[in-house]
Amino acid sequence: MHRPVQRQRQRLTRILVCAAAVPVMLVVSGCSSDSGDGSGDDAKKDSGASASSSATKAGAVVKEATYAKLPQPCDVFSAKTVKELVPQGTKSDKEGKSDDVSTRGSCSWNSLDNNGVDGSQFRWLNVSLLRFESTETRGTGEKLAAEYYAKQVEDARSVAEAKSVKSQPVSGTGTEATLVTYDLKKKEGTFKQQTVVTRVENVVVTLDYNGAGLAGDKSPKAADLSKAAEKAAKEAVQAVVTANEGGAAAGSGASPSQSPGKGASPSKSPSKSASPSKSAAKKS
Repeated sequence: MHRPVQRQRQRLTRILVCAAAVPVMLVVSGCSSDSGDGSGDDAKKDSGASASSSATKAGAVVKEATYAKLPQPCDVFSAKTVKELVPQGTKSDKEGKSDDVSTRGSCSWNSLDNNGVDGSQFRWLNVSLLRFESTETRGTGEKLAAEYYAKQVEDARSVAEAKSVKSQPVSGTGTEATLVTYDLKKKEGTFKQQTVVTRVENVVVTLDYNGAGLAGDKSPKAADLSKAAEKAAKEAVQAVVTANEGGAAAGSGASPSQSPGKGASPSKSPSKSASPSKSAAKKS
């Protein structure tokens, strides 16, 4: 009769011992995590370092582009410059279409000085501006602009049917600049083409200027056209700088008022204007 009672007491004792042992095991387990081997601290440090590294990568920022906006393309030249380059076309300015005027724009002028039986002089001027923004995936605006600049120079050198193609660097104009010249013969006459491609930080300015003597008039001198084109290109570069003065440019370390002569695709390139020679032929 006493054995069942004794067995129940033994079972109860074991249950109480086990119940009492649980918090002891938890305490021991907690103490072991703070033991002198430092495994808990190291794990926390490793976890913190990993999180910090991930945050750094996620929050990495590309240097913001120097120039934040563009000038109005038809206002990049003074009235005097327009008069010199297109004497009979000072009011012929035509702004090109753009889906984003803050990143791309263009304007063109044409001039036909008709001297009757003595022939006529034709001039055509076009300026295109393209601004690149910095992105984490594609890189800085300056890098993207440099790539586009190189492509524009190569395109100017590779015009079909161009004769006597020459190119040379232009000093004192933006971060880098190249003048490309060539002759293009058409039934109306020989057109003397001047293309100045300039990069000023994250903006590329492409200036096309050509002239021709039509209906028997003499062809203009290429040297005179080149001189006028280079002068106009410098003026266009200055217009970019001026448009960004007063804090509009962002933090690449270069001041927007810095002299444009000193060095400091939108993924979509602007639509190219019609070939100067073709435009000239149409206008004439």
